Amino acid sequence: MSLPFDLTPFTTAYLALVLFGAAFVRGYSGFGFSALVVTAASLVTNPLNLVPVVIFCEFLMTFQQWREIGAHVDWARVRGLMLGALIGVPLGLWLITQVPVDATRAVIAVYVLAMCAVLLRGWKLQRAQGGAGHAAVGTFAGLANAVGMGGLPVATYFTAQAMPAQVFRATLIAYFAGLDLFTFPFLWWHGLVSFDTGVVVLAGLPLMALGIWLGGRHFLSAAPQEFRRFAIVLLAVLAMLGLGKAIL
Repeated sequence: MSLPFDLTPFTTAYLALVLFGAAFVRGYSGFGFSALVVTAASLVTNPLNLVPVVIFCEFLMTFQQWREIGAHVDWARVRGLMLGALIGVPLGLWLITQVPVDATRAVIAVYVLAMCAVLLRGWKLQRAQGGAGHAAVGTFAGLANAVGMGGLPVATYFTAQAMPAQVFRATLIAYFAGLDLFTFPFLWWHGLVSFDTGVVVLAGLPLMALGIWLGGRHFLSAAPQEFRRFAIVLLAVLAMLGLGKAIL
C-alpha cells in the first residue's frame, strides 16, 4: 500500500517525530508548530504538501488549549491582525503556487532565517501599536501563511512589545485559529487539499495531542520564554539545511 504524498517508511517515521516535537513546542511556548513542521518537511518532501495539514491541525489544537487561554486573549489585537490577513492570505497563496518546489524551499528557508534573526536580536518597538500596526503585520502574516508560517511575523511583533507571557501566548493561539480558518478554503481552491491530507491529519492527531498536552504541562525546567529561544535556534538550523537542499 502506498504511503501519503509518496513518502517512504523512513520519511514517514521522520515526519511523525517532527509532528510530535513541534506539538510539544507549541504546547510549551505557544508558537512554532507550523514553522517547525513545514521547515523540517521541506528536507524530505514538497513542503506545500504539509501546509494544509499543519493549518488544519493548528485549528484543532486551539480547541485543546482554549480552556486555559480564553481569558487571556487580547481581542483588539486579534481583530486588527485578521483585518490584514484578508488581503495577505489570497495574495500569498497565489504567489507561492506560481513557483517550482526548489524555489518554494528557498523562499521558506530565507523567510524563516530572516524571522529567526529578528527574534533572536530582541528587536523592540518604542511605542504602543494601534489598529494600523496590527493590520500591517496581519497582512504580512497572511502572506506568510501561504506556506503555513503566519505565526512567525506575529510572534516577532508581539515579542517587540511589552506583553505579559500569558497574553502573548493566548493572543497568538487565538489569532492562529482565525487565520487558519480563513486560509483553509483558499488552500482547497488552489488544489493543495487532497485525500492524503486527511490521512496524514488523522494519523498524526494522537501524536500531536500527546505532544501539546506534555508541552502544556511545562515538564521542562526552562521558562517558556527561554524555551522559545531554543525553538528559534532549531528553526534557523532547519532553515539553513533547507536552503542548502534547494541550492544543491
